[in-house]
Amino acid sequence: MMIPILAGCSGEHIAPLAATDMPAARASAGYHLGAGDKLRISVYNEPALSGEYSVTPAGAVAFPLIGTVNVADHTIEQVTGDITHRLDKGYVQDPRVSVEVLNFRPFYILGEVNKPGEYAYSTGLTVEKAVALAGGFTYRANARTVFVRRDNGPGEGSVQLRGTPVSVLPGDTIRIGERYF
Repeated sequence: MMIPILAGCSGEHIAPLAATDMPAARASAGYHLGAGDKLRISVYNEPALSGEYSVTPAGAVAFPLIGTVNVADHTIEQVTGDITHRLDKGYVQDPRVSVEVLNFRPFYILGEVNKPGEYAYSTGLTVEKAVALAGGFTYRANARTVFVRRDNGPGEGSVQLRGTPVSVLPGDTIRIGERYF
């Protein structure tokens, strides 16, 4: 009699995460801000308003004169437009605002890598590069399939490392599983 030893080991169905879910070009062009990002906001000819601002856990920045600006899930262009519009309402005549990201929120890698933990995000980061940053796979690692959870999303998707590279985004969690044989 044969007993299926590995049948149902994971206990969960994990959908594959396609490479087209977040190609590198789209990842940098449509970046959405979130808690943990650090911004430089400059208002031309207004040094008292220009400076570095951290996005709070609530997804906002406290900006002089206009108060709290909600930036969570907004692009740089949307935030620039919002601040410009609010400053133009009697605070600054013809405001010229620029916003840039100084530091992205980190990504996390755990499981069967030599140095699991929190790492600084950099543009163009892929799952393979993230594993390299974490010191590579341990001898027990499943080097064929890894799992990615997008910025605290509800579920994780599987990524085949032999296919098209998949981009890592700020706030993502990468989990490297253990191989069984």
